[in-house]
Amino acid sequence: MSDASSVPSSADRVLTVPNALSVLRLLGVPLFLYLLLGPHADGWAILVLAVGGVTDWLDGKLARLLDQYSRLGAVLDPAVDRLYILAALLALGFRDVVPWWAVILLVARDVVLGLCLPVLRRRGYGPFVVTYLGKAATFQLLYAFPLLLLGQGHNWFADLARPFGYAFAGWGVALYLWSGLLYLAQFVKALRTPVPTPTPTPTTGPGAGPAPSGTRARPGPHEV
Repeated sequence: MSDASSVPSSADRVLTVPNALSVLRLLGVPLFLYLLLGPHADGWAILVLAVGGVTDWLDGKLARLLDQYSRLGAVLDPAVDRLYILAALLALGFRDVVPWWAVILLVARDVVLGLCLPVLRRRGYGPFVVTYLGKAATFQLLYAFPLLLLGQGHNWFADLARPFGYAFAGWGVALYLWSGLLYLAQFVKALRTPVPTPTPTPTTGPGAGPAPSGTRARPGPHEV
């Protein structure tokens, strides 16, 4: 009879519909970057970004409807969002649509939070769990990028898109940096929380059993 603790939990699943959609979004990142920097095919780039936005919403919806949450999805979904933002920022920076100071600020925010992850893992925590504010900041920026691209034209539609693009970009940058500060505050709180000492568990006899919950990986630091 197999040990029940060896059976993988549902959170360890890899082959799920939401994960497949996240991989599809991931494959769109290099295509999106090429369209912006290569042929300057802004219309096709906006279409790729729109498809990425729809699948981003859809994978979260399907994860709830199909009960297909997974640890891979919890990491992959926000990572793909960051890659789209990074690709768009670099492309728009090189095309002089977005100032480089804004590019550097937003990229530095993700780099700093990325450097926090190994420290959290060593203390038994999982990665930062995406908050509503962080998701709102991401959506603001992903709405701003196509509007900024459309605003580069010289027609009435470009004149209409341009102020909305800058408005979304301004709010997006502010929320993105503010959410980064909140994640850092959670990181500091996690560092101040004592690491639980694993309790030895007998391997034989009547006291034998699975490892106590205190020895398992803890949730993301925002849940502390």
